[in-house]
Amino acid sequence: MYVAWFSRPVPVVTGISGEITNLSNANQAVDLLTKHWRSARSPKHLAALQACRQAMNGGISADVARDAFVHAAREAHMLVE
Repeated sequence: MYVAWFSRPVPVVTGISGEITNLSNANQAVDLLTKHWRSARSPKHLAALQACRQAMNGGISADVARDAFVHAAREAHMLVE
């Protein structure tokens, strides 16, 4: 299983206090998507989760997974832009 490093980190807001976390790889993204997601089970959330898992297995590039994660984070109002 690969870590699947992103070409650049994705800044997201996490936790009750609104802490900003920079996610650098698909493994970190899967952890956030499965444990601390605001709008879990939406189509974009599920697509990001699937893409990040595929990247960790070497099925797709890390940056394709990153793009899916960015779309899901934007939908959940968690992306810092």
